[in-house]
Amino acid sequence: MAHCLSCHSYVIHQSLVCASCCEKSSHLRVVRDHLPDDYYHSNFRYRMIKGKLAETLVEQLFLSHKYMVYRYGMEHTLPGIPSSLRRNKKNVPRYIKSMPDFVVQHLINKDTNFVEVKFRASGCFSAEDIDKDYPYDDALIIVVSKRHIKCLSVGELKEGKTITENSNNYLADRPEFDLRKDVVIDFCKFAKMFFDGIRAEA
Repeated sequence: MAHCLSCHSYVIHQSLVCASCCEKSSHLRVVRDHLPDDYYHSNFRYRMIKGKLAETLVEQLFLSHKYMVYRYGMEHTLPGIPSSLRRNKKNVPRYIKSMPDFVVQHLINKDTNFVEVKFRASGCFSAEDIDKDYPYDDALIIVVSKRHIKCLSVGELKEGKTITENSNNYLADRPEFDLRKDVVIDFCKFAKMFFDGIRAEA
C-alpha cells in the first residue's frame, strides 16, 4: 500500500500525500505503489474499502437532499447471522444475503426505495453482475465509477439494459428520486478524487 511522503501514514487511494497533508499543501498527486497486480483482486480489505467509500458517497448524496437513509444490508441489520445460514437450504438465506444496502425515503412525499450501491472503476454493470435469482426486482442499483454515478433498477438490468461508460442512465435523471443535477455532479467530482488511483479492472 502507498504511504504519505510527508507524514508516512498509509493512504488508501495511492496519493503522494495523505488528506491531512493535502489540505495543508492544497494539492493531490497520484503515485503508483509497488504491489503485485493480483493484490487488488484478491485482497478483501482493499475491495471492502472501495465498496464502503462508494456507499458513504451515495449515502451522503441522499442526505444532502430531502431523504432519510437507513442502512439495510445484512451486515447492519443481522450482523451475527451469516455463519448460521450456510446449511439452510430454504429461500430465506438468499433473501437475507441479497438485502440491499439502503432503504431511502423522501422526507416529504415518503416515496421509499431499496438502493444497492456498487463501485466499478470501468463504469460498466449488467445483469451478469448480479445473482440471476436476485429477489429484489424493484431495487435500484447505483453504480459509482471514477467519472459518473449511474443507476438502473434490477428489473431493467434483467430486461437487458446495461450501464456503460458512455450510457446515459445517470442517477440525476431517475424519476424515483428528486435530486439536483448540480449536486450529483459535485458528488461525481468527489468520486473522481477518491477513486482516481484505482485500476480499471477493479
